[in-house]
Amino acid sequence: MQNCKLWMITLIILLIVTKMAVAQSPIPTTLEGPFEPATRRFDPSLRRGSNDLPMDHPRLKKNVTLNFPEQIALAISSPTSMWISWVTGDAQIGKNVTPLDPSKVGSEVRYGKESGKYESVKKGVSVVYSQLYPFEGLLNYTSGIVHHVRIDGLKPGTKYYYKCGDSSIPAMSEEHAFETLPMPSQSTYPHRIAVVGDLGLTSNTSTTIDHLIQNDPSMILMVGDLTYANQYRTTGGKGASCFSCAFPDAPIRETYQPRWDGWGRFMEPLTSRVPMMVIEGNHEIEPQVSGITFKSYLTRFAVPSEESGSKSNFYYSFDAGGVHFIMLGAYVDYNATGAQYAWLKDDLHQLDRTVTPWLVAAWHPPWYNSYSSHYQEFECMRQEMEALLYQYGVDIVFSGHVHAYERMNRVYNYMLDRCGPVYITVGDGGNIEQVDVDFADDPGKCPSAGDNTPEFGGVCHLNFSSGPAKGSFCWNKQPEWSAFRESSFGHGILEVVNSTYALWTWHRNQDTYKEDSHGDQIYIVRQPELCSPSVKVVS
Repeated sequence: MQNCKLWMITLIILLIVTKMAVAQSPIPTTLEGPFEPATRRFDPSLRRGSNDLPMDHPRLKKNVTLNFPEQIALAISSPTSMWISWVTGDAQIGKNVTPLDPSKVGSEVRYGKESGKYESVKKGVSVVYSQLYPFEGLLNYTSGIVHHVRIDGLKPGTKYYYKCGDSSIPAMSEEHAFETLPMPSQSTYPHRIAVVGDLGLTSNTSTTIDHLIQNDPSMILMVGDLTYANQYRTTGGKGASCFSCAFPDAPIRETYQPRWDGWGRFMEPLTSRVPMMVIEGNHEIEPQVSGITFKSYLTRFAVPSEESGSKSNFYYSFDAGGVHFIMLGAYVDYNATGAQYAWLKDDLHQLDRTVTPWLVAAWHPPWYNSYSSHYQEFECMRQEMEALLYQYGVDIVFSGHVHAYERMNRVYNYMLDRCGPVYITVGDGGNIEQVDVDFADDPGKCPSAGDNTPEFGGVCHLNFSSGPAKGSFCWNKQPEWSAFRESSFGHGILEVVNSTYALWTWHRNQDTYKEDSHGDQIYIVRQPELCSPSVKVVS
């Protein structure tokens, strides 16, 4: 009883100190919202985009031999377990390719709490995949061996050292290290959560990732569209900012799969020590004949789908300290009668907000978006799922897809709502398709109802039924639910302070070398006493 009282007193003091610090800070809070919509237009002194890095670039080319591991990446499995993935062997590309035998190279991780001392050993699975195109002039691809090992029995908040590979060859990696995240609790949170999307492999991508590394995250949310390998013909060459424009005669949306290998090498210095949680975007669809899609995405990444009760790698959930993350799939069935919706409802029902107060969701295409690009594209998904997420009090939603930045006022069903989530679009990682600069409320920039057809699902474009834009498809000014928007490349950092306050900072690439500079910053404040599921009414 005495320990319980001391814990409560400590928590109250922490909340008071936090509120005092915030009160003295010039950083705004969502308690002051809704904010008057603000726009910072594209800086014409900057380039809208840059070309992809070539495959012989030092950060993309292969630097290991034979069956030594490369493209090493971590992903959270549970608070006490971690996925470690890597690739061995040489991928093949050509008219006739023969898949490697994954049983020829073992999947093994040795790990421990001291450098050079690996007290535990775990073994896992290995697979290969192929991207096949039975069309004249197109080349086929078969991957190296992709390994996934789940190591468990980990202590939260602890540094571990590991090597991965096959010790029987022997072909083990160099030593790497990572720190586990804290246990689910309303008093412990990840140090910093990086959020980035629509990354690609351009010079701008390099700036984004270098800047992100400087901000020292403890985990990464990757909200879809990773490599942009589908901006290429199967023969490689130069990627295009618009595939259909550059290659109108292509028999299928081709991909150059070696870009995936280059991306894995490019990301390894970060992902071998910081877990990266991914969700699929439209650039991961990569269709083959016979309806085969998402082969690269599904093979290369380990996610905690089984651990979270999901039967699909397209949607899952996980905990990181006092934050529960829900990763949703926009390119698989999201209807209220489908498997994903049933899983989501069950996952939300099982939540204990006294253990994980923060509820953060992520999927690729944004529901709220005032740019011309992808305007109302996934309105069908919003209509199916928004009420459920609102009912359970989702605090923040991260998306990408639109290649720019936008933060919303709290909103539900296009109406300002103090209990709605804060929606944030961070599809500005730096990819080859360039930054989006047109707003749907600009004169002549409102898309037609036939534009922005989604690559999955139906079309549910609508005219607004109330408010200043009543009867119209687009607003004639920045919508009231859009708090701030800017056309720049960058990434975001979420720092959860306690059970009610979290600091969100959007870092622009052009501010990389400036001290304490950022493009947008706000304290997102939860109000569970006003907005708990038991007191909200869902309209």
